[in-house]
Amino acid sequence: MHETHPEIAKRLRRAKGHLEHIIEMLAEGRTCVEVAQQLQAVEKAIDNAKKALIHDHIDHCLQETVSAKDKAQTKKLIAEFRDVAKYL
Repeated sequence: MHETHPEIAKRLRRAKGHLEHIIEMLAEGRTCVEVAQQLQAVEKAIDNAKKALIHDHIDHCLQETVSAKDKAQTKKLIAEFRDVAKYL
């Protein structure tokens, strides 16, 4: 587990609670503008969590790549880096 995973999980739990509140807003008949604003906030929170996860992975992956002595291991780590980069 990477160092930032607990913080990322905390962010996602907060977004989950916020999303549950939005579902309640819909049931209450709140305006579309209010719901859309709240959905935008949840979307941004999830996006920020994703970025934190990817940046942490990149840092971790690059550190491992620099310290790898085995060419096969280096190729594997670079491939993993490329895989995660597509989610940026």
